[in-house]
Amino acid sequence: MANTIAALAREGGVGVETVRYYQRRGLLRTPEKSGGSALSGGIRRYNAEDIRRLKFIRAAQAAGFTLEQVGELLDLDASEDRARARALARERIEALDRKIAELEAARESLRRLATACGDGRAGPCPIIAAFQADGG
Repeated sequence: MANTIAALAREGGVGVETVRYYQRRGLLRTPEKSGGSALSGGIRRYNAEDIRRLKFIRAAQAAGFTLEQVGELLDLDASEDRARARALARERIEALDRKIAELEAARESLRRLATACGDGRAGPCPIIAAFQADGG
């Protein structure tokens, strides 16, 4: 179980600054400092729920959700609004399907260019010519 922010970050597979960023965004809580006097500061203590939330944030980001959507999913977790969670998942699936279609089209285009590049014709390489035409 994480006690310090460093331990929380380590358990979540992120850096301390990432934890602080998530706190500033309202995705993770910032616990009160415990122990010590007002002058000596004290230490913020994190618990198993903080680890669970951090891991959830990372997993949702890996699935392609934006931080805004992650925040909404966290709110939905508290309210158990499954209909909205399903809608967010469907939106993400549609976005992934669009991205997959774009990547498949790019792969097919690159295959055609690679084949044309290897056909032995004189002149500039079709791959380089295509990228120069796209960039200019």
